[in-house]
Amino acid sequence: MAHPIKHFKTITRHRHKVIANCKRAGILWQGLRHDLSKYTPTEFIPGAKFFQGTRSPNEPERELYGYSSAWMHHKGRNRHHYEYWNDYNPKTKNIENVEMPLRFVVEMFCDRVAASKIYNGDAYTDAHPYQYFLRIKGKHRMYPNTEALLDKLLTMLRDQGEEKTFAYIRQLVKESKKSKKKEI
Repeated sequence: MAHPIKHFKTITRHRHKVIANCKRAGILWQGLRHDLSKYTPTEFIPGAKFFQGTRSPNEPERELYGYSSAWMHHKGRNRHHYEYWNDYNPKTKNIENVEMPLRFVVEMFCDRVAASKIYNGDAYTDAHPYQYFLRIKGKHRMYPNTEALLDKLLTMLRDQGEEKTFAYIRQLVKESKKSKKKEI
């Protein structure tokens, strides 16, 4: 049974949490554009059809079909997902991980924190995003520097909380913007 209203409310609540996190991280513009593809029919219809409220609707779609059409669409359009950053290497003739720019790693962090809050509700702790990350850590799914930075940020969140972690991220973003201005 489809749940379009519940799905709409969930993705919108999630998006608003990501926007707030991105603002705290110093990348508000990215937050405002975050996950707009979820409102397209290609992603919204399967999301409403497979909505459960306690996990991503992509999971039950995968369980039924062996893949998620909504996820395939989503990951190819949203650069805050590490899966977007894979490309063919002509030297090795393999598909390989590519290093993510800092602003997209930060958006990925903001996304994971928001998703953990949405799906864990009142049971949420700052350890939840790190626990979710452990499902893929060390499995060569991300470029090593990208994985190391995400690990560092999620560990900092888990051990030191949001205030210190977002302050650290804002400083990273600020330094990155300064170094880009010097290149021009």
